[in-house]
Amino acid sequence: MQRAIKARKKRAPRLNQLSPHRLRFLHKKLLAWYQAEHRDLPWRRTRDPYRIWVSEVMLQQTQTIKVLDYYDRFLERFPDLNTLAAAAQDEVLKAWEGMGYYARARHLHRAAKYIGAHCRGRLPRDYEALLQIPGIGPYTAAAVSSIAFNRDHAVVDGNVERVLCRWFRIQQPAKAAATKKMLHELAQHVLAKGQARYWNQAVMELGARICTPRAPKCEICVAMRYCRAFQDLDDPARLPVKIQRPAVPHQQIAIGLVWHAGKLLVDQRRNDGLLGGLWEFPGGKIESGETPAAALRRELREELAVEVEVGDYFMTVEHAYTHLRVTLNVYHCLYQNGAPQALGCQNWRWVQPAELRQLAFPNANRRIIDRLLDEVMEP
Repeated sequence: MQRAIKARKKRAPRLNQLSPHRLRFLHKKLLAWYQAEHRDLPWRRTRDPYRIWVSEVMLQQTQTIKVLDYYDRFLERFPDLNTLAAAAQDEVLKAWEGMGYYARARHLHRAAKYIGAHCRGRLPRDYEALLQIPGIGPYTAAAVSSIAFNRDHAVVDGNVERVLCRWFRIQQPAKAAATKKMLHELAQHVLAKGQARYWNQAVMELGARICTPRAPKCEICVAMRYCRAFQDLDDPARLPVKIQRPAVPHQQIAIGLVWHAGKLLVDQRRNDGLLGGLWEFPGGKIESGETPAAALRRELREELAVEVEVGDYFMTVEHAYTHLRVTLNVYHCLYQNGAPQALGCQNWRWVQPAELRQLAFPNANRRIIDRLLDEVMEP
């Protein structure tokens, strides 16, 4: 197959040297492919800027298949911008629970409140106006202005980065600041003016389905004659160049199920940190030379100003984030004394076990809740 493909190759023109005529031909080919082959996704059936905005925020750093599980449910709960703006942050995080990267939900909520107060409840059409809204960054502003309003702004996500690196045979690390600036300039250069709504989605669709990270389907790609990686490299999957990442650190964490009068103590993480705004069972990192019991007693004093008696081991949970792996060592604890205070968190509560489902927790804590409720609810 590879020999047959190579035999059909012709020298690819440099895209930044394409004549307007040849660039129009690329636009025509890719847009025709998109119209015929694009996936039928719910956010592509609407022109409602709010619904497009929600989808674009959800799709950042999350696979399409997972977004499909959340999109309709989220919009049933928050069908319009004003409903979202009027909601409490806890409600928004609960609707987002399990999708990860919770800062997106907080930013979406924050932006909705601002738009309701300062933009008469309507998303602005222009890229620059969207950028003025707290909680909306360059990617989201470009996506909303182009897809919802057809403004001529290129959208550059991971799929588009990969396509451009191969089209232009860019051999610098794609995530380097200078390369990212170059990619944005190139994306704007090849944008099909007046058809940004479809062009941006077409390039993203090409990256998601044809120009994939591994084993790209070059032989059926409508843009292969313009792709320098296809023309010049034995394996286009060598691009984009990746920066070598350091080893992911691993932390041992002690977690306490703190009981008092049949209720459990939970605290809410600060908004400005990892998993901000989510509730969790209290605890923290086990320091060198510390036992889990000693770590729990120390953390609960520092975080909530309470004293506990550490009891039986309950379970262990392994969990991985993009930058960190953790092992949660979970123990039953009995509250002894001290009025809880939000020293290392932004809030705290005593809750009945059945109430845990009403709060938004990180995925690792949800696994603890599942097992805990299974045992508590056993006849």
